[in-house]
Amino acid sequence: MTGRIGPGLVGEVMIPIRGGVEAFYAHPVNPQDEIGVGTIVVVVEHHPPRTVYVAPALPH
Repeated sequence: MTGRIGPGLVGEVMIPIRGGVEAFYAHPVNPQDEIGVGTIVVVVEHHPPRTVYVAPALPH
């Protein structure tokens, strides 16, 4: 996570793809979750062109 996400907030994640790294807008899968900068996340859904829904990769 490079930008914090939470209720009403859109964050940003950097994802290694196509031999480089690209930025995507990130929303939490659970709308009540807050995910801080630096948290390792897993992408659960992708909505083209540049939006992903994410969850923490490790439990808090």
